[in-house]
Amino acid sequence: MALINPHINFNGNAEEAFNFYKAAFGGEFSNVVRFKDMQNSELPLAENEVNNIMHIALPIGANTLMGNDIPEFMGKVDENENRSKISVSAESKDEADKLFTVLSAGGSVEMPIGDSPWGSYFGMFRDKFGIEWMIEYAG
Repeated sequence: MALINPHINFNGNAEEAFNFYKAAFGGEFSNVVRFKDMQNSELPLAENEVNNIMHIALPIGANTLMGNDIPEFMGKVDENENRSKISVSAESKDEADKLFTVLSAGGSVEMPIGDSPWGSYFGMFRDKFGIEWMIEYAG
């Protein structure tokens, strides 16, 4: 069965926020990836953003709180509106494909499911109700 984890978008202060959450919940980050670690010609970043967080994960019990900074070229997140996604960790590629196909039907795909630059099988979309989802199989 898949796990569902919260994922929060930030406007350049993800690291500060996650250090705050870590102080509250304890534990250690299981993953921290900065934009400079994944920078390529398809990801046009301003120099002041290369150290921002592309992905950060803090295990809390059986679940994981995840987040990232939104690059300036993608716009800002409205901090008073929805700025989170539901992240699903699938147990297999087949489960990831099924969840992606079923949940994205009638919605809009932001990133088709496939192999990601960070090594997982990943896709992202907004469902027909406006809810944002990320489906991932880490293998």
